[in-house]
Amino acid sequence: MGIGGIGGGSTKRRVEIPSYRIQSPPLLQLPPLPPPQFSITVYRAVVLAASIGLMYIVLGQSQYSPLQSPISTETPGSESESSLFHILKSEDKKEEKELDLILKKASMKDRKTVIITTVNAAWMEPSSIFDLFLESLKIGNETQKYLENLVVVALDPEAYRRCVSLHPYCYSLTTEGVDFSGETKFMSGDYLKMMWRRIDFLRSILEMGYSFIFSDADVAWMRDPFSRLYGGGDIQFSTDLYLFNSSRSRHNLPNAGFFYVKSNPRTVQFYKRWYSKRLDSPGVNEQDVLRKMMFDSFVNETGVDIRFLDTAYFGGWCEADQDLDVVVTMHVNCCSKLKSKIHDMQMFMEDWKNYKKGGGETDNKWTLPRKCVLNKAKLERIKALVRRAHSIPFNHH
Repeated sequence: MGIGGIGGGSTKRRVEIPSYRIQSPPLLQLPPLPPPQFSITVYRAVVLAASIGLMYIVLGQSQYSPLQSPISTETPGSESESSLFHILKSEDKKEEKELDLILKKASMKDRKTVIITTVNAAWMEPSSIFDLFLESLKIGNETQKYLENLVVVALDPEAYRRCVSLHPYCYSLTTEGVDFSGETKFMSGDYLKMMWRRIDFLRSILEMGYSFIFSDADVAWMRDPFSRLYGGGDIQFSTDLYLFNSSRSRHNLPNAGFFYVKSNPRTVQFYKRWYSKRLDSPGVNEQDVLRKMMFDSFVNETGVDIRFLDTAYFGGWCEADQDLDVVVTMHVNCCSKLKSKIHDMQMFMEDWKNYKKGGGETDNKWTLPRKCVLNKAKLERIKALVRRAHSIPFNHH
């Protein structure tokens, strides 16, 4: 079949080119005028029938009937535009089926839930962030099983090629005209595109009916995170700062590097609103937009239940609680340089290995970051946020 569904069958036949010199048929002999007693109505009927017969004789010389005109009624370009639309739609359906197949294979058997991470070529290099992430899952307490549920989303072709050599569930998510393969500078144009592309992708997973834990690859998994998630809650965010010792205070500073989302209409709407907010916030990343959304009336209107995870269990360099006895995950956040992340993540992993070897009887503290040092401006900003938050009367909203 040709483009746009236009084409013939497989049987070949010789097509006769119609002649445009139409020979006139012999003239019909019209009946003589009726005698006066003959009805004029009958006479008109006879003449009409003769005229119709003449028309079919003439048209019979042509290959085409009036309902099969050889002249196309389509406007120029309409066929190619329609074909392009169908091709793009077909590609979207193909990608959706491919993603759904991967999600089905990776999904936990007792619940429709997967683990998602995203990587680019820089993070997929040997001995880089992704290797450390996989290692943490292998050596964590009760975390090895989640390797079977991990879907790795590769943001460029090179990352995808290496992913398929290391892990069974890889999905290629590229953005036309954008190269995400290198180390992307924090808050650069490409960085923002990458972050917002991720939010839209996660929305599509929710719409397909899958719940998920999203984890940046620079998050080390020490223990089973489901053991510390709340029984209720549509969305549960890790935090840079956990305030008021409350999982419901929206003055907590959510971190978009680790969170759990339950698939339901409320969370789908939340992600759609989150993604649409990028249009109102040019040059702002998804995490800062998220923090503003916590006080948006939309959150109350949709009824989405948002909880925040205690940094004592879901820690990070921004507010590190140095207790290996209880830590579940450790995020190498508040650190923008890739080499610094790798160095301090490796250091943390060594501390964890030593802790496990000692059976928990050794020092339960880990080495504080050495390369990932907060700049003074950011540190002061965080302190100011803490002071401001503590000056606001606590409420659950």
